[in-house]
Amino acid sequence: MTHSCPEPDLRMLRAHNPSPMTGDGTNTYIVGRGTVCIIDPGPQDDVHLHAIMAALDPGEHVTCILVTHSHLDHSPLARPLAHRTGARIMAYGDSLAGRSPIMSRLAAQNMAGGGEGVDTGFRPDELLQDNQAIAVGAERLRAIWTPGHMANHMCFEWRGAVFSGDHVLGWTTSLVSPPDGDLGAYMQSLDKLEALNARRLYPGHGAPIDQPKARLETLRKHRHRREAEIIAELDKGAREIPQLVARIYADIPAHLHAAAARNVHAHLIHLWENGQVSASPAPMPNARYMRAQRR
Repeated sequence: MTHSCPEPDLRMLRAHNPSPMTGDGTNTYIVGRGTVCIIDPGPQDDVHLHAIMAALDPGEHVTCILVTHSHLDHSPLARPLAHRTGARIMAYGDSLAGRSPIMSRLAAQNMAGGGEGVDTGFRPDELLQDNQAIAVGAERLRAIWTPGHMANHMCFEWRGAVFSGDHVLGWTTSLVSPPDGDLGAYMQSLDKLEALNARRLYPGHGAPIDQPKARLETLRKHRHRREAEIIAELDKGAREIPQLVARIYADIPAHLHAAAARNVHAHLIHLWENGQVSASPAPMPNARYMRAQRR
C-alpha cells in the first residue's frame, strides 16, 4: 500500500511485517519522478515487491537501490528488485563493514552475542563513502555514514530532509545490540545528524518526524538516563545483565526483556570502554559488572 507523503516527489510504501521491533512495518521510499531511486526495499516478500513495482509510474527508470543497513527487514528484497529493474544496489558495505575494533574483537572472541536479524548474505553492487553524492536524474542525494544501530548504517540527505533508517525511528528508540550495534558510535551519529539541521526525518519505521532536533534530543536524553540508571544500580554492588534488566525495565513486558538485555549490554560495553565499569571476566553478556575503582 502506498502512503501519502508531505511532498510530491516522494512516495512511501510500508511492508507488511509488523512486530514489536518494526512497528507497523518497514518503510520503503521512492525518491524522485521519472528517474528514481528506492530506499530500503524491505524484507523478502513477493507481495511487497509487486507493490513497489506497481507504485512506479509507467516508464519510470529506477537508477539505484539504496540500503540504509543490512537487517532482514530492510535489505533482502534489494536483489530481487535489482533483477526486476536493472538498478544497482548501493550501501556502505556488507554486514561486517564498519565495525569498530572493540566490536570486532568481542565478536571474534565470541563474547558479544548479537546477530539479531542480520542479512548475512547482503552484498551491495557499489560501496558508498561517507558524504558521497548520489545522482538520481536531476536529483542529488548525499550518503551519511551513521554507525550505531548497525556498523554499516547510512542515512541519506535529500532536499534538506534525511532518510534516517533505523538510527532514528518514528515510534520508539532503536535497538543497539553488540557487536552489530555500538552505543558509542550511536551517540556520535546522533550528533552528526543534529549538525545537518534537517527540516524533516523519514524513518525506516513509523511516521515522518517534523521536529528533528527535538526528536534527536529526546533520544540522547533517553540514553543518558538509561546510563545513569545502570550506574546507580552498580553503585549498590556488582550485577549481571538479567538483574539490571529486571530493575531498570520493570515496566515493559517480559517478552521484550531479551531485547532490553542487548541494549543494557551495549551501555555496559560503552561504560567499560570509558573506564566507568569493570567486567569479570570480560564485557560479555554473562559477565558480572561493577563500578570501576576510582583513582
